[in-house]
Amino acid sequence: MSLLSSLRDAPAPTVAVEIAATHVSGAVLDWRGGAPVVAAHASEPIASGALISSLTAANVHDRPAVAGALARVLSQLGRPHRIGLIVPDLVAKVSIVKFEQVPARAQDLDQLIRWHVRKSAPFAIEDAQVAYVAGQRAQDGQEFIVSLARRDIVQEYEGLAAEAGAHAGVIDLATFNVINAVLAGSPPVASTGDWLLVHMAPDYATIVIVRGPHLMSFRTRAADTDGTLGDLVHQTVMYYEDRLKGAGFTRVVLAGGAGDPDSVDDVRRSLEARLATTVVTVDPRSAAALTDRISAGPALLDTLTPLVGLLLRGREKVA
Repeated sequence: MSLLSSLRDAPAPTVAVEIAATHVSGAVLDWRGGAPVVAAHASEPIASGALISSLTAANVHDRPAVAGALARVLSQLGRPHRIGLIVPDLVAKVSIVKFEQVPARAQDLDQLIRWHVRKSAPFAIEDAQVAYVAGQRAQDGQEFIVSLARRDIVQEYEGLAAEAGAHAGVIDLATFNVINAVLAGSPPVASTGDWLLVHMAPDYATIVIVRGPHLMSFRTRAADTDGTLGDLVHQTVMYYEDRLKGAGFTRVVLAGGAGDPDSVDDVRRSLEARLATTVVTVDPRSAAALTDRISAGPALLDTLTPLVGLLLRGREKVA
C-alpha cells in the first residue's frame, strides 16, 4: 500500500500501530453508544539504534528487535490481520505545491506532481513512492500536499507488518495523525482560524501550520542536525507572517516529549514568550475516551495521540 499523505482521504482502520525510534505501540478503537473508545493499547520498547528513521538510508538496523516488539504488540491487541501503520516523519519529504490549472485526468496530475517534486528529491524519482491529496483551494490555484518517500524504505515497514501476520492497509506519518487527533477532538478547530502544532519525537521535531483543516506548512528537523527547535519555530513563524500573511494563531498546540518533561516545559515557555499566547498540549481523550481500566499518564497520552488520530482519520470536528 502506498504511503499516504492525506489527513482524511482513506478509511480509518480499527487497529493502529506506530513504529518509532524508541518503541512500537498500538491501539484498538471501539464504538460504544456512537462514541469512539480506545478499547485496548500496548507498547513495547526497542533498543537504541535498532531503528534509525531516515529519508535516504535503510531504517531497520536490528530487524529481530523491531519485529519482536511489533509481534508482541500485535499479540496483545488480538493479532489483527489489517492495521493502519504510523511511521516517523523523517521517512518522507512533505511538500505543498500549487497549480493554476489542474489536469482533468488523474494520470496526468500524477505525472505533473512527480515532475514538480523530482527537482527537490534527494534520490531518483524512479525510486520514489509519491502520494498526494488536494489541499486548500485559492483564487490563484489548487494546492496539493505531497509525500515523497523511497520505495524500498516504505517496503521495510510493510515487510515488518507482513512478517508479524498483518497487512498495513494504510501507512502514514506520525505528525499527520497528531493533526488528525486535534481535528477530531473537542473543542473543534475553527474553520477559518490558523493554528500551530509543535510535535516533539525522540529523534526529530515537526512544526506545522494549519488553517482550519488545511495544512499550510510542514517542517521537520532531525535531532542530530545543526540548529535548535527554537530556530525552527522562529523560521516557521517568520514564514507565517511574511509569506502566509498570517493574522495570528488562534491556537498553539504542543505534542510529544513526555519522556523529557524539562525539555517540554522549556519549549512551552519559549513558544508562549515568542507568540504571546497560551500553549496547550494534545489530549487524545478529547477525541476518544479510554476504557475504565486504562490509567493515562502524560507518557501514555503522548503515545496514544497519533494512534487515535489514525483511528479517527476523516472524523474531524470543524466549527
